[in-house]
Amino acid sequence: MRLPRRPRLLLPVAIALVAIVALFFLFSGIYTDYLWYDSTGFTAVFSGMVLTQIVLFVVGALLMVGIAGGNMLLAFKTRPMFGPAIFGGGSGADRYRMALDPHRKLIFIVGMGLLAIFSGSSFAGQWKTWLEFSNGASFGKTDKLFGMDISFFMFDYPFIRMVLNFLFTAVIISIVLAAITHYLYGGFRLQSPGVHASKAARIHLSVLLGIFVLLKAIAYWVDRFGLVFSDRGYVHGASYTDVNAVLPAKTILAIIALICAALFFAGVFRPGGMLPGVSFGLLVLSAILIGGVYPALVEQFQVKPNQQGKESAYIQRNIQATREAYNIDKVEVETYNAQADPAKVQANGDTSVSGVRLLDPALLGSTYEQTQRIRGFYSFADPLDVDRYPDSSGKPVDHIVGVRELTGPPTEQNNWINRVLKYTHGYGFVAAPGNQVDSSGLPAYDAKDMPVTGPLVDSTKLKESRIYFGENESASEYVIAGGDPNNPQELDYPETGGTGQKNTTYTGKGGVPVGSFFNRLLYAAKYSEANIVLSGDINDASKILYVRNPRDRVEKVAPFLTLDGNPYPAIVDGRIQWIVDGYTTSNDYPYAQSQSLGDMTRDTSTDRRVIAQQPSDKINYIRNSVKATVDAYDGTVKLYAWDANDPLLKTWSSAFPGVISPASEMSADLRQHVRYPEDLFKVQRFTLSRYHITDPGAFYGGQDVWNVPGDPTQGDKNIKQPPYYLTTTMPGTNTPAFSLTTTFVPRQGPNLAAFMAVNSTAGPEYGRMRILRMPPSATPIPGPGQAQNAFQSRFAGELNLLGVGASSVRYGNLLTLPYAGGLVYIEPVYIQVTAGGGQEPYPILQRVLVSFGSKIGVARTLEEALAEVFGGEQQQQQPSDQQQAQPNTSNSALNTAISNAKKAYADAQKALQASPPDWDAYGDAQKRLEEALQALEGANAQQPAATPSPSASPSASPSASPSASSSASPSASPSPTSTTS
Repeated sequence: MRLPRRPRLLLPVAIALVAIVALFFLFSGIYTDYLWYDSTGFTAVFSGMVLTQIVLFVVGALLMVGIAGGNMLLAFKTRPMFGPAIFGGGSGADRYRMALDPHRKLIFIVGMGLLAIFSGSSFAGQWKTWLEFSNGASFGKTDKLFGMDISFFMFDYPFIRMVLNFLFTAVIISIVLAAITHYLYGGFRLQSPGVHASKAARIHLSVLLGIFVLLKAIAYWVDRFGLVFSDRGYVHGASYTDVNAVLPAKTILAIIALICAALFFAGVFRPGGMLPGVSFGLLVLSAILIGGVYPALVEQFQVKPNQQGKESAYIQRNIQATREAYNIDKVEVETYNAQADPAKVQANGDTSVSGVRLLDPALLGSTYEQTQRIRGFYSFADPLDVDRYPDSSGKPVDHIVGVRELTGPPTEQNNWINRVLKYTHGYGFVAAPGNQVDSSGLPAYDAKDMPVTGPLVDSTKLKESRIYFGENESASEYVIAGGDPNNPQELDYPETGGTGQKNTTYTGKGGVPVGSFFNRLLYAAKYSEANIVLSGDINDASKILYVRNPRDRVEKVAPFLTLDGNPYPAIVDGRIQWIVDGYTTSNDYPYAQSQSLGDMTRDTSTDRRVIAQQPSDKINYIRNSVKATVDAYDGTVKLYAWDANDPLLKTWSSAFPGVISPASEMSADLRQHVRYPEDLFKVQRFTLSRYHITDPGAFYGGQDVWNVPGDPTQGDKNIKQPPYYLTTTMPGTNTPAFSLTTTFVPRQGPNLAAFMAVNSTAGPEYGRMRILRMPPSATPIPGPGQAQNAFQSRFAGELNLLGVGASSVRYGNLLTLPYAGGLVYIEPVYIQVTAGGGQEPYPILQRVLVSFGSKIGVARTLEEALAEVFGGEQQQQQPSDQQQAQPNTSNSALNTAISNAKKAYADAQKALQASPPDWDAYGDAQKRLEEALQALEGANAQQPAATPSPSASPSASPSASPSASSSASPSASPSPTSTTS
C-alpha cells in the first residue's frame, strides 16, 4: 500500500529539520568557543587546536577509508565471475548476499562514513602528540642505552607508536572486511576438506597478512626503544633482563617477522596454505620462546639470585634520571645535629621565630566566614591562602588571605534574573597578618569589610575589589553583566540606609558581547535558556561572562599545561589577581620513575577540597614552567615563561607562538607574590623520600627510606601532613626567607629523619631546596607526632578547661623550624566557639604551644611562650639555691590553681545545666576559671624541667616532659576534635 503524497514528503522534511537543528547547536558550540577565545585574546590557541584537529581528522578519516574501503572494493572487484558456483553448490553466505546486495552501496557509504568518523576522531584526539612531534625541542642530553637525545623518547617515540597503532587497526579492519566480501561473493568457501579460495582472494588476503606481519616486524624494532620505560626490574627503566635478554630478543623477533612476512608474500605466487601456515607457526613459536620464555629464564635464574649486583648499574641510571626529571638533582643535603645550643639562643634572642605564622589557613575559613562574610550569599575558600605583604615598616609579613566570593542569591530569591543579572560578582579582599590576633583571639585584619578598608588597602593601593572571576563553583555557570551605567542593576555590596544595597555596572574588557540578537540566540542555544533572547535587561553594552574559575580559565587557554590545584589571590598593581602555577608534565622521560600525580600530592590540604582533575595521572617529568595570572575583575589571562629552559615549554611555545610571554614582562609587584608551588613541592618531597639516596647499594637496601609523616593534628596517620608556607631562617643564613617547608620521618619509626625547605621568594635564591638530615647514629629527635603527643600530655588539663562552654579544642598547624642549632615546634591551639543566632562554630586562637630542646611551654601569645621556653633554657645554665628551693612553693601554688580551676569548671557546668541556664553565674565562673588558668600558667612556669640538660634536643618521647600539669588534669587528653561538655 502506497503512502499518501503528503506523509511521504513530511518524513524528509522532518529529517532535514532535525539535521538543521543539530547543525545549529553544533555550530553554536563551536562559534561561542571562538567568541570566548576572541574575548580573552587567545584566538591563536583556538585556531591552532581546531586546525590541527581538523587536519588530523581528515587525514585519519581518509587513510582509514582509503585503506579499509579500498580493500573492500578490491575484494568486490575481484569476485569470481560466476559467483558461488565456482566451488559448486550453495552455502550459507548466499542468503546474506541476496539480502544485502540490493543495498550494498548504501551500506558501504554508511559504513565507511561511520568508520571515517570514529577513526578521524581518534586520530584528531592525538593532536598534542602530533604538535609535540612536529615542534619538539632538543633536551641536549642522551639516554644511556641507545645514545639518543631525550627528545626522541619524549616526542618522536609516542608519535611513531601512534602511527603504528593506526596502521595496525587499518590493516586488521581491512583483513576482516576483505574476508567478509570475498566470502559473500564466492571468493572462498569454508567446506570439507578445507578452505577453497579463488586466486584473487588468496593473493589479496596473503598480501594483507604479509603487510600485517611486516608491521609487526617494525613494531618489534620500535619496541626496543620502549625498554627505557620498562617496569620489569627493581625500578623503572631498562633492567638487566631488558638489556641482556629482551633487547636482543626484540631484534631477533623483528628479523623473524620480516622472514614470515616474506613467506606470506610468497603465498601470492605459490598456492596452498603451507607457506602461510609455516610463517604463522614460526611467528607464534618465536614470540613465545624468544620473546617470553627466554627473558623469564634470565630473570629467574640470573637476576633474582643476584639482583643487587645485576641491577646496580640500572638502578644508578634510574636514580640519575629520576632526580633530573623531577628537578631535584641540585637539592642540597646536609647533616644537622639538631642539638639546642643555649649560647646561640642567648645570642640570637627569639627574633627569628617570634614573627612566625600562627594562623592556620586550613582552620580559619569558618572564622573568616563568620566575621567577614557580611551576608549569607558570600563565602571564602577553604582552606584560605598564605601570601606576603609588608607591615608598617616595610618588612614582608606572612598573611592569611581570601576573597569574598558570591555563592548566588538567597534561596527564596533564586531565579534566573537574580542569579544571572543581579548577583554577578563577589566583593572584597580580606587579609590578616599570620603572626598576630586581637585581644579576643580573632585575626587582626588589615584588609576587611565592604568597601575594603585597612592599612593593607592603602599600602597596596587597591583600586578594584570586585570579584567577577573566582573559585566558587557553586555560583552560576554564567552571568550577564554590564549595561546602562546610569541605571546600575548589579548588586555591588550591602549597605545600611537607602535601599540597603549598593549597585554597580560592569565595565571590564572581559566577556563576550551579547548585544546582538545573533549572539544572544547562540548563547540561548548553548545554555538552553530562552530568557537570554527574551530579557529586556540585556542591551548593547551587556557581556556574558563564563568559564570564571581561574584554574579552568587558564586550562582552557593553555590546554598543554597541568595546573596546580590551589590558585591564590594577590593584590598586584592595585588589582586582585589570581596566580596559577602551570606545569609541563610527561610520562615519557627515559629511566625515570613513574608515579601517580594524585597519590604524590594527596595530603590533609587536598582532602579538604576536591582534588583537581589532571589530564594525565601518571607522570615521570615535571617542571613549573609557567606562572599565570587571571584578573579577578575582567578575567584577563596572562602566561609567563617561568622556566624558559624547559624543552617542553620550548616545544609548546613553538606550537603556539606568542601565547606565552617572557618572565621579564612580569611586574615587580607580581614577582613579590610569586611563590614556590605546592603540588610541585609535594611531588618532589614524595620523590625525595626515596631518591635522596644516590648510592645504588643503599637504594636497593632501603634502610634509609623516609616517609612524609601523618598529620598529627588530624589523628589519622594515613593522611600526610601538608607542607607549610612560612618565613624561616635556615642554618648558615642571616636573612629570613618566605619558604615552603616539610618534615620526614623514617619508614619505620616516629622520630624525625629530616627537615626540608625551599626558598619561595622570587630572586636569585628562588627554588633553592635544602634538606637538613638528622644523623641516624645520634640521639633520636622526636618527630611531629611525638611533639604533638608531648604537647597534649603536658597540657591536657589546661587545654581541656579552655573548652568549657565551647564545642571543642582544635589544634592548628604544627610548624617545625630550625633555630639556634636545634629545632623548635610551634603549634597554635584554637577553641571552636558557637556564635549563636544560628551561626556555625568557628575557631578562635587561645593558646600557643612551643617546644625547644627539653623545654615545652604554653602561653596566650607566641612572644610569651617563646619567653617562657627560651628564658627557662637560659636559666638552666646557672641554677641557684633559690631555684632549688622553689619546688615546694610552686607545687603548692600549682595545686591551689588546679583546685580553683576545678571548682570554677564545676560551677560553670552547674550554671549551664540549670533550667533556664544561669548566665550570670556562668559568666562569674568563666572569670574565675580564667584567673585560675593564669595562676596555673604561673605555677607551671616555676616547675623545674624533668631533664635539665641544656643541650638536649626535643625530648624523644612524651614521658621525658614534666607531667605535673597532666597528672593533675581533670580529664583525659583530648583528641584534636574532642568534644567537651
